[in-house]
Amino acid sequence: MKTLVLGASTNPSRYSFKAIKLLRAYKHEVLAVGRDTGNVDDVTILSSFPENEKIDTVTMYLNPLHQKNYYEKIIAIKPRRIIFNPGAENDELEKLAEQNGIKTEEACTLVLLNTGQY
Repeated sequence: MKTLVLGASTNPSRYSFKAIKLLRAYKHEVLAVGRDTGNVDDVTILSSFPENEKIDTVTMYLNPLHQKNYYEKIIAIKPRRIIFNPGAENDELEKLAEQNGIKTEEACTLVLLNTGQY
């Protein structure tokens, strides 16, 4: 199943960059959307939301103000879960997701991967 990294960056100091690298190290398929395009290893960062993709997990690296643009698109792809990484917590989107049968977690993707909880 695929993971969508929302708020992806080619900057090695950003947690979204580290998450892409670690997801790939654990052999997860990754799609990435960011403000700027580029690549992190074999993952191309897209500037627009992917359509017609089966996404298991959306891992969020955007602050809540920037998430609003994606609410409808996230709900439309019906992921199994959304992970709100530190700084991306968003009560409004969490409620919307849960109303649509999407599980939410306030957690760190890097910790979940490294502890076998992903």
